[in-house]
Amino acid sequence: MPTSAFDDLADQLARALTGSDPGAWTDFDENVRAELRWGRSVPPVHTWFPGDPDRRPTAVETAVALCGPDGRAREAALSFAHGLPELLPLVVVRCADWAGPVRERARSVLRAELPGLPAEAFGDLLAVARLTGGRLRGDAARTLLTGTLREGPEGRVVALLGHGDRRVRRLAHRIGVERGLLSPARLAETAAADPDPAVQDLCANAVLATVRDAADGALLDPLLRSRQGRVRAAGVTGLRRTGRAAEAEPFLYDHSASVRACARWVLRQTGTEPLPLYRAACATGDGVPDDAPLGLAECGDRAVDVPALWALTGHGRPRVRASAVAALRRLDAVRVEPLVPLLDDGSARVVRETVTALLPWADRLPADALLRRATAGPAPHVRKGALRLLAETGGAAFREAARVLADDPDPRLRARARRAGA
Repeated sequence: MPTSAFDDLADQLARALTGSDPGAWTDFDENVRAELRWGRSVPPVHTWFPGDPDRRPTAVETAVALCGPDGRAREAALSFAHGLPELLPLVVVRCADWAGPVRERARSVLRAELPGLPAEAFGDLLAVARLTGGRLRGDAARTLLTGTLREGPEGRVVALLGHGDRRVRRLAHRIGVERGLLSPARLAETAAADPDPAVQDLCANAVLATVRDAADGALLDPLLRSRQGRVRAAGVTGLRRTGRAAEAEPFLYDHSASVRACARWVLRQTGTEPLPLYRAACATGDGVPDDAPLGLAECGDRAVDVPALWALTGHGRPRVRASAVAALRRLDAVRVEPLVPLLDDGSARVVRETVTALLPWADRLPADALLRRATAGPAPHVRKGALRLLAETGGAAFREAARVLADDPDPRLRARARRAGA
């Protein structure tokens, strides 16, 4: 093989070895075949393995042969993979080889190497196997590695809970739950803190499965404190089972719609109707919880509750005003004229909700007034909101706004205007 091509492949192999991306191994596999198949004058790769016990191929030679188009070379190279554990990811790739003898040899090598493999290296192989598992004949390596993890040492499963590959972490958590390796307290903390929604759901549901009565109530506390709405919702659902249903009331005003829905369900199960609580909360003046108006709209009566919601569009706190606008939209109670002044609100959140509410009626808004807001509004969020409404109907006013805002000092608005006017 020409030196430059071989050096390029050696560099790619080095990046795969030092990186954490399982896709680097499949990319290397494809790149080797491209180098050997197209426009390169090379000797048969199987001649790199002459059978001389004193001539052991290098790691790069072995890696290239493992991926080349010559099936005999791929099969021969697998013999040397026994002594090169760092190349086992390529053995995993070869487990899905189109050639039966290569496939079977690769699976045999993989089975032989697994018992003494460190947990991190095992996780790296599993990441490659899960990446290639969707290929034709690709399920064998994934099944082998998953089965080994499911039946192997507990420590290996626990070690992989923090693996860098998301798919491996998810599998490790799932097997950890199945095997009962994680305490309910650890599951609760993981559900509350883990950034992966799939792990959050898995662990939160596992916690709920262990909660039986008041004695288990403390397990819900990390869930209830979580920043993730899906986790808080699970914690609120468990309150009834632990005799803490009354504690669901503050969650009626949670920012997450799913949490609010769970809180309403828990309270209703114990005979408390949420609607009067919402109405009372929305009548407390400065003490109105931020998302109480939206919660009221989710279970309220349009004929009864709309006046209170309109009153809250003038509340002193921006979050309450924004929630009130969203609530009016939910109840299909939007009126154009009273909402137009909120397009100039000092809060970006309020303007955003107002624009969303007014979009269906954008053609009823005076184009000249929107153009003035778009081109001379005092704040970027005001100009952005006006541009969005103008874009809904298009026309000369929209084109003029896009032209002017293409030089706006705000970089995001400038980019948005240029895209809109392109």
